[in-house]
Amino acid sequence: MGDKRRIRQNVFSSYLLSPITYHFSLVFMRLDLFLKASRLVPRRAVAQALCDAGVVSVNGLPAKSSRTLRAGDEIALRRRNHLLTVRVLALPATRQTSRSDAPNLYQILSDTVVAEDPLN
Repeated sequence: MGDKRRIRQNVFSSYLLSPITYHFSLVFMRLDLFLKASRLVPRRAVAQALCDAGVVSVNGLPAKSSRTLRAGDEIALRRRNHLLTVRVLALPATRQTSRSDAPNLYQILSDTVVAEDPLN
């Protein structure tokens, strides 16, 4: 058992001693967390409710709140008679972002007014 532990420590120590410096940033993030962090919605619960209602789509497909986002994904968010389409530019390193940093996370592609759906 001691040998296995020693081997495991040697494997991990080789990663720590490598000359390459890794900068850890988020590669992916949950959709509901991104919507809250980017301040496109006020609360995470609102983001989850919008996803459950089917008014949020990612890359043209309806998305659940647990869907993982990556930089470059396109989010379409329909609220009342507005359709907002944004492209994810970056994912925040923390769950909380300042009001001034939030618009740097996405690029607005379109913000159109659509006709109300008579069935709703």
